[in-house]
Amino acid sequence: MSLVGKKFPNISIDAMSEMGDDLKINIFEEATKNEQKVLLFWYPKDFTFVCPTELHAFQEALGEFEKRNTKVIGASCDTNEVHFAWLNTPKDNGGIEGVTYPILADTHRQLANLLGIVDQDFDYDEEGNESFTGSNVTYRATYLVDETGKIFHEAVNDMPLGRNVKEFLRLIDAYTHVQKHGEVCPANWEEGKDAMKANRTSTAEYLASHKN
Repeated sequence: MSLVGKKFPNISIDAMSEMGDDLKINIFEEATKNEQKVLLFWYPKDFTFVCPTELHAFQEALGEFEKRNTKVIGASCDTNEVHFAWLNTPKDNGGIEGVTYPILADTHRQLANLLGIVDQDFDYDEEGNESFTGSNVTYRATYLVDETGKIFHEAVNDMPLGRNVKEFLRLIDAYTHVQKHGEVCPANWEEGKDAMKANRTSTAEYLASHKN
């Protein structure tokens, strides 16, 4: 079930800072109390393969998110201790040394289960006996939360598929444009391009002026 348009779950989860400090983070409160947007991205597991490329990619774009008043938070079901070890592993050894945004440690999968993003597949034999076939880690889920705590975008990738960080910047720009101007953003919209009013006349005018 999609969570778009709903409030983000109002619960606090353990987290780790770049300095090794244990934190409690509540995504809903981070957005509402600071009047900022939040990008929360889940990855399957520390010390794996696609995951460090994503954490570094979000770090490289951190300044762009900050320009948009958006806080970046990573998350997995690892412990704070494992996060700390990975944060202290050099990049050229597969680590995430240099990552400065906080990382949730949802060890008991409390939040991940609420979001429905844990791989918990089961199978059944001919006699109807149930067997667990999932990995019990999360998919690559991403949530964009606005200043009211409402989710305005969610995406879930299968584990082998890394994300495009630039697309989330584009989505934040588009949503901010909607908030400020009350217009809707057409396909492939980017900052500075034409948007539309939400009516048939404006749509027709846009299509007429953007013929290939």
